[in-house]
Amino acid sequence: MNTFKIGGVHPEPNKLSAGKKIETLALPNQAVFPLSQHIGAPAVPCVQKGDQVLVGTRIADAGGFMSSPIHSSVSGKVSRIDSVVDASGFRKPAIFIDVDGDEWEPDIDRTDTLALLCTLSREEILDRIRNAGVVGMGGACFPTHVKLSPPKDCNIDVLIVNAVECEPYLTSDHMLMLEHSDEIIVGVRILLKVLGIDRAVIGIEENKADAIQLMQSKTSMVSGIEIMPLKMKYPQGGEKQLIEAVTGRQVPPPPALPANVGCVVQNVGTVFAVYEAVQKKKPLIERIVTVTGKSVKNPCNLKVRLGTPVSQLIEYAGGMPEDTGKLISGGPMMGRPLLDDKAPVVKGTSGILMIPEADAVRRAERNCIRCAKCVQACPMGLEPYLLATASEAGDWATAEENWIMSCIECGCCQSTCPSRRPLLDWVRLAKNRVGGIIRARNTKK
Repeated sequence: MNTFKIGGVHPEPNKLSAGKKIETLALPNQAVFPLSQHIGAPAVPCVQKGDQVLVGTRIADAGGFMSSPIHSSVSGKVSRIDSVVDASGFRKPAIFIDVDGDEWEPDIDRTDTLALLCTLSREEILDRIRNAGVVGMGGACFPTHVKLSPPKDCNIDVLIVNAVECEPYLTSDHMLMLEHSDEIIVGVRILLKVLGIDRAVIGIEENKADAIQLMQSKTSMVSGIEIMPLKMKYPQGGEKQLIEAVTGRQVPPPPALPANVGCVVQNVGTVFAVYEAVQKKKPLIERIVTVTGKSVKNPCNLKVRLGTPVSQLIEYAGGMPEDTGKLISGGPMMGRPLLDDKAPVVKGTSGILMIPEADAVRRAERNCIRCAKCVQACPMGLEPYLLATASEAGDWATAEENWIMSCIECGCCQSTCPSRRPLLDWVRLAKNRVGGIIRARNTKK
């Protein structure tokens, strides 16, 4: 089976919620909407305290081209515009809405009827995607309308749908394919129309045999859509790694983009959101979230309204296990630790993971023994030990010279280090600092 060639690791899958059908979580009493739920400029509130809103009402406008609007997932009254600590650990501006029912905007199609035919033009489709606030659902949250508008000098010839879900524990994309395969296929066809191409490849890791079989049967009579089983290997779902596995092409270092090698990559959850935005006029107001952990009583996949507090998801799954040592938004490799369970579900929340103390505790760090395991594991061909050392020393120039901005923060290096060095933590710090230096330098030009 196809895979990428450089680096990668094989963590335990721990897909404890695999096969668990998607269940709908009840509405929260209060929904909280951070204004930074995407890469780019934060959204700008277009409501104020006391305003009544419906499900699907726009409550914040995009703050620029590289931004995305936000819509209410509940009906009720705006109680305040304040701030909340999100998954990043930082306090961010947010809109708070007290829920008083479940009344929807009248133009949203709430039926389950499959809408096959799309007669809209490319520009009309892009407008619906932009206005619906659709962003990348795999975690990066890149505004989808921007990704679908590549530079004119890029010759796009293939759409790659990322249905790999290589992160341990997470199964939300897997179950989405099993329960909404028809909608996903329509979404793929809509994206092909936007891009003006006739080839799409849906990459699925080999441990999802039922999804591979179902999607192959659904696309057997559909021209231009190929299902490609991929070898189990983390981070197979990384954008650049997936492009290499599917096409054999390698994306050059930043600022090069997948579009520079003729590819556009969209997560399978994003494809489903595109279908709902274009065919149902439904904004991005809910998503599938995996709630899991080795000690969790009821690992599950939940359809959750955005803005719902994480505590409500944990309660549905049987409560926080007593031995929980760390609460993570996302998976164990690339997820971010949460300070508490009060953080709201946002567009990029793919999972809530409760890790037992025995697995979460950090053991004493030792000196680097120059074994080069981190170098062998890095899927980007970097030298993580060098980048971490430069970061510790505050040597941002050395970090930049050694391509730190190419790091995808997958955590392969840290997971293989026998000295238990927090390589990823240091690299993330340096990447943040170097990114700021680059932006400042470009501003002066």
